[in-house]
Amino acid sequence: MQFDVFPFNHVSGDGSRVSLRQKQYSDSFTNFLILFCVFTKLHVLKRNYFGMPVVLGMEGSANKLGVGIVRDGVVLSNPRRTYITPPGQGFLPRDTSRHHREHILTVLKEALQEANLQPSDIDCVAFTKGPGMGAPLAAVAVVARTIAQLWNRPIVAVNHCVGHIEMGRLITGAGNPTVLYVSGGNTQVISYLERRYRIFGETIDIAVGNCLDRFARVLKISNDPSPGYNIEQMAKRGKKLVELPYTVKGMDVSFSGILSHIEDATHTMLAAGECTAEDLCFSLQETVFAMLVEVTERAMAHCSSQEVMIVGGVACNLRLQEMMGMMCQERGATLYATDESFCIDNGAMIAQAGWQMFCSGHRTQLEDSWITQRYRTDDVEVTWRD
Repeated sequence: MQFDVFPFNHVSGDGSRVSLRQKQYSDSFTNFLILFCVFTKLHVLKRNYFGMPVVLGMEGSANKLGVGIVRDGVVLSNPRRTYITPPGQGFLPRDTSRHHREHILTVLKEALQEANLQPSDIDCVAFTKGPGMGAPLAAVAVVARTIAQLWNRPIVAVNHCVGHIEMGRLITGAGNPTVLYVSGGNTQVISYLERRYRIFGETIDIAVGNCLDRFARVLKISNDPSPGYNIEQMAKRGKKLVELPYTVKGMDVSFSGILSHIEDATHTMLAAGECTAEDLCFSLQETVFAMLVEVTERAMAHCSSQEVMIVGGVACNLRLQEMMGMMCQERGATLYATDESFCIDNGAMIAQAGWQMFCSGHRTQLEDSWITQRYRTDDVEVTWRD
């Protein structure tokens, strides 16, 4: 039975009669248009109000360049490029930003192709506002602002540290864990309370990842795929624990002293045959990771927490996960960690945090879409969590 939207329109506007076939065709087409409009409107409402927006995230705060796309908690694509320097060298801001500028459009195209999406399918563009290295951050932010304007889409500025946390929560399913955030530029113990990620402890000088990377330069260890990964592999072959400075001050940690000590002692100890390079890698890992486990456990006790989540580039170190896991087992707690796909800097983590912010009403005005090298985790109002 045909659904007749306008049952009384049997006479045309000029008074002439319309044939039954013409009327049926006209009514069918009218019905189609109405249904099309209804379903289109429902689709738009669903995207805007029921958690279906698609967010593209761009990350480039250090030597990793990534573009990721997330829709409703699902990672659709997450390609990445890494700027790798020769052994014994770090990465300079100027050279790193040049790398990002050369590869970002290629990575952007890869992200769209892997997700099988067009620019018109993107609802929001998110980018890393900070913290990080100034020149690489700026190189990526310029592209994010440009495509947001070309595609006529809103833009959201994301805190890099919050990106790591939100990606960790998405992948692991952790509820409200005590967070250990460890990377080349940051070391923080964090817990969520009243719309803020509160920092309970942090490094007072250099980050743990920076400590490991700089020691890798002393030994001329390869930076491919990363100096920290190669130190981890060498540490597995270490047999002797060399005593190193252990510096925990309340809830904070310090790594500059241990780095200075091991830098000065390395060549002397190796030349004298007192230990091997593998022994030093093993000893450095054991010492700095023990410091991190100690302050994390103290934060758990303070917050009465039974969950720990490790995020950041150093979080994929299996020895750190093992040591943290032993502490959690003794406390009857649960450890959450991800693999290198998501704990190392990537675009999807910025897309996920941007998705959370976008759905909770965040928008960044174009004039406010600048970058900053110093952007603390607890500066962000977390409006998307209860």
